Amino acid sequence: MKKMMLALLMLTGSLGAMAQECPDRSSYEPAREIIRDLNRIVSPTGVQESYKTRIGGIDQWLTVRGQDRDNPIILFVHGGPASPVTPTLWQFQRPIEEYFTVVNWDQRGAGKTYSEASPDSIVDSIRISRYVDDAIEVAEHVRTRYGKRKLILMGHSWGTIVGMKAAIQRPDLFYAYVGIGQVINTRDNERISYDYGLAQARAHGNQAAVKELESIGPYPGNQPVTRERIIIARTWPQFYGGLTAYREDSNYYYRGPRLSPEYDDRDRCAIDQGNVLTLGKVLPEFLDVDFKGVRSFPIPVVMFMGRHDYTTPSSPTQAWLDQVRAPYKQGVWFEHSAHMIPWEEPGKTLVSLLQFVRPLATGASSATNGR
Repeated sequence: MKKMMLALLMLTGSLGAMAQECPDRSSYEPAREIIRDLNRIVSPTGVQESYKTRIGGIDQWLTVRGQDRDNPIILFVHGGPASPVTPTLWQFQRPIEEYFTVVNWDQRGAGKTYSEASPDSIVDSIRISRYVDDAIEVAEHVRTRYGKRKLILMGHSWGTIVGMKAAIQRPDLFYAYVGIGQVINTRDNERISYDYGLAQARAHGNQAAVKELESIGPYPGNQPVTRERIIIARTWPQFYGGLTAYREDSNYYYRGPRLSPEYDDRDRCAIDQGNVLTLGKVLPEFLDVDFKGVRSFPIPVVMFMGRHDYTTPSSPTQAWLDQVRAPYKQGVWFEHSAHMIPWEEPGKTLVSLLQFVRPLATGASSATNGR
């Protein structure tokens, strides 16, 4: 419950434990070494590198992995803000790397990138438009470094805001856009999530939760969406499986970085520090996000939607997909997932990428439009 109460805004579900000290996790090193060895790319045609490069005026970290450099490249735009995928990619990504080269980017103020610039020097740049410009710059860098004409752009949660805007702004860079836990309209998401949490609390006879939720209703309503209201509104939908289906908590995700071979203790601590730095800065802009007016999308678009997602609910995504015009569009429902689709249904994630997305980059004809 402590982690749920800290679920302020994180579109991936939780702010995490906002500890000021960096715990010593050296005892996990033997397990990390096993994971490191298992996940090592040994194919002579493969790529495995983690490096920093200048993006948007600061050094930012990229982690690039794949068994064959000739495969299409996915640029993964992580959630949060400031919740990088890099420290938990070991949990689900290895099979994907057989068919794609995957670039995970620690955004400004996030993960390994957090330590590359002082918070005071970047705090004024924590704006959605800056993240979008960074994403475009990363895409151009990756294209050049790996000799690719275009990339596949994939966003998760908060990353779908950045990804959608980058795809609209620079469609020439991308074969397709894949949204996972897509944000279409923030206030719609907040309302649907709150209604679900209240309905579940009532169904389970949880009077404490009902009382707490009713204290901020109607939500979001016409009142300011404050930190305190968000904490209450997000706690109970996630408790009733709206973050990870059928689970009251998602400790596999929160604690996953402890076993990451990519992160040391400083990097793990920086996840929480980045949350604190970025959340308050992006909150006003985040609350105004609205893609409902986007009626035409310039590149193929594929949406992965969790049936039980009440962190960024899927029904607005399906409604948007129904009305949008695009060169190709596809919705894929994950019946046993909430918000954490790649972690919850990794097999179906891979199969769906192969069926609906890879052909858009390779020119194969097996991808068929429709839902």
